[in-house]
Amino acid sequence: MALHFERSEFASRLARVTDQMREEKLDALLIFAQESMYWLTGYDTFGYCFFQTLVVKADGTMALITRSADLRQAKHTSILENVHVWVDRVNADPTLDLKNLLVEMDLLGARIGVEYDTHGMTGRVARLLDAQLASFGQISDASYLVSRLRLIKSPAEVAYVERAAALADDALDQAIRLTKPGADEADILAAMQGAVFSGGGDYPANEYIIGSGADALLCRYKAGRRKLDANDQLTIEWAGTYAHYHVAMMRTIVVGEPTHRHRELYSACLENLQAIETVLKPGHTFGDVFDMHAKIMDERGLARHRLNACGYSLGARFSPSWMEHQMFHVGNPQPIEPNMSLFVHMIIADSDSGTAMTLGQTYLTTTDGPRTLSRHSLDFLGA
Repeated sequence: MALHFERSEFASRLARVTDQMREEKLDALLIFAQESMYWLTGYDTFGYCFFQTLVVKADGTMALITRSADLRQAKHTSILENVHVWVDRVNADPTLDLKNLLVEMDLLGARIGVEYDTHGMTGRVARLLDAQLASFGQISDASYLVSRLRLIKSPAEVAYVERAAALADDALDQAIRLTKPGADEADILAAMQGAVFSGGGDYPANEYIIGSGADALLCRYKAGRRKLDANDQLTIEWAGTYAHYHVAMMRTIVVGEPTHRHRELYSACLENLQAIETVLKPGHTFGDVFDMHAKIMDERGLARHRLNACGYSLGARFSPSWMEHQMFHVGNPQPIEPNMSLFVHMIIADSDSGTAMTLGQTYLTTTDGPRTLSRHSLDFLGA
């Protein structure tokens, strides 16, 4: 079996989930998020692009319903023993198969929580599910029950996070080595991702972001490559990934002579990140982190050029995004606790002057201050 954790680790996670279910008075939980399934059972697949559900009862009983293509995947990669297959067919409604399974599991009339807020739950599936369960039991939104528990990393998870961090550093080494006038973005991207694969890592849950020139102001991946000019700017955001655990980083590398604006924006990014390190610890909230970010950016007259979030929690994630639900934005009451892996990014896009500057790295929180997971400094990068 291709398990990445000991069975005792999975047992501990299941106990935490069922404890939370009892606290929220839930008899069962319908899990649609692939990362929740992976965290609870080890089940590793991209089959969540089709209908599948992991049913978890408050007594710890679990059953997976999925397609035939994932039957062996579940048996090989997870601790699951009770796996059911719904049959591909014309006008198939697998939510009916799920309802029949719930009846078999003695859940008629039960209080059932559903993970609605996930890429594994399409709008069509939600409508079919709600129609099937409308008179079946008491249905509620439990999208964040497992997600909140996953915020705190176990020692075994921290080990994977640290391995992912080393791979992220290896990728930056390649970017620094290759970035120079005339360099092709394609070669830089290939070398960065290749460093992760060569180190035993995985595909990331979303594409690496790479853009130069005017595209350096973007903070999303897009198709198309270009070669760097003698004076240029290259923004990259990537993640080292190991056993699906992500550690993200972000940098803007200036090619040729930096402008005064580049230096000015870098100074703002560095000051901001260092200030955030003073509140990235227990006793503060995710909202406090954003407030610090906004305060410094706005005092420097950069309100129009910053974003409305400055980072998020990281962990084991699946496509299409490596971002967790919990983000640094205004008013987020989520407390910061030890053993969270948190990515903090400074992104400044000055469209007036066409200048980009970014700076970002992942931290592991402790009882005191945060621990930087990267061996790279936050120095200005030029080529």
